[in-house]
Amino acid sequence: METKIIAVVGAGPAGMMAAIKAGELDQNVILIEKNPQVGKKLLLSGKGRCNLTNACDLESFISKFSQGGQFLRNPFSKFFNLDLMKFFEKRGLKLKTERQLRVFPLSNRSGTVLEVLKKELIRTNVKIMFKTQMKDMLLQDNKIKGLILVNERVLPCDKLILATGGISYPFTGSTGEGLDIARRLGHRIIALRPGLVPLETRQQYPRLLKGLTLKNIRLKFSDGKRNIISEIGELLFTEFGISGPLVLTLSGKIVDWLKEGKNVYADIDLKPALSKEQLDARLLREFRLNPKKTIKNTLKNLLPSSLINVFLDIVEIDPGKSVSQITQGERESLVLLLKGLRLNIIKSRPIEEAMITQGGVSLKDINPRTMESRLIKGLYFAGEIIDVDADTGGFNLQAAFSTGYLAGESAALS
Repeated sequence: METKIIAVVGAGPAGMMAAIKAGELDQNVILIEKNPQVGKKLLLSGKGRCNLTNACDLESFISKFSQGGQFLRNPFSKFFNLDLMKFFEKRGLKLKTERQLRVFPLSNRSGTVLEVLKKELIRTNVKIMFKTQMKDMLLQDNKIKGLILVNERVLPCDKLILATGGISYPFTGSTGEGLDIARRLGHRIIALRPGLVPLETRQQYPRLLKGLTLKNIRLKFSDGKRNIISEIGELLFTEFGISGPLVLTLSGKIVDWLKEGKNVYADIDLKPALSKEQLDARLLREFRLNPKKTIKNTLKNLLPSSLINVFLDIVEIDPGKSVSQITQGERESLVLLLKGLRLNIIKSRPIEEAMITQGGVSLKDINPRTMESRLIKGLYFAGEIIDVDADTGGFNLQAAFSTGYLAGESAALS
């Protein structure tokens, strides 16, 4: 096999895996990173624990992508979840599978994942250029010949892999220059939107509840015509509104609804395991057993204490009122609120605060069998720069590793 110079721009999960794979195939690989270290964003993933992948089957995995899932069949056929797990386990990193089949390092530290990747970069003789930023590409007859750095230095290369990410968490280095270069070269860029992002509400009381996590609840989002009902899970109140796994997972669709100018509502079912009739019967039983007890103290059996005053304020019931004085109408209001605490969603938090970027280089401009550009010969894309995004649970990281692996292999073997 002919030895080529392969430049990889961006040392995130996709870029590192691309460099490692090309290095394994005895290519001269240069990894270019604007930060003084590799994997800065990887260290933040999974709240610092690094949710590497998900152990579900292929069809379930693909269904977690809002778009582009079918495009990923080729990258996944080359390097999928079990391959990724074996990659790390073979190199001494012990893994564990938690609820919803999420895979984490046994250490619960993303740093241990990064250490494996850094050692592999060394083993495969990848040269890393830190604090270096790409400005443009050098082309000849629509074919990659090199790249131009911001200091105007020209770096010759035979193949170029762009893995510069999206524009979320810009402090990690994801500032969109790769997307700008791709656009200048004629690639279509699907509009960038925040994905896996907290949502802001019109109501102000979430600020009073900041930091409170509601567990075992269900969410229903609605725009008046369409509904999205979540699984049972967790919600977190923030200074601006709501976040947590259930919100983040569905936020991409909500962002699109909001862009359409729709009025969007979130109804929180605080007791999804109970019907309205069952809840009403439970309240009646509590009232009859302890008629002198205040409604505030009675609700401690149903709600977190910090939520009770807000809850009673919404239904306009005096917290000190004894349950024997609660009218049927008030009881019905309590039941309705327990099954549907409504919030008006006004917007998402800025894309800079999103965990991922929705949008990116159009899949129509990328060959899914190789990750090579359909417009520029010798140019490849990998990771978050392309227009694929998924729910939380390890799906996005797997897509980054898989597209990186395929891009590195294709660049080396072409």
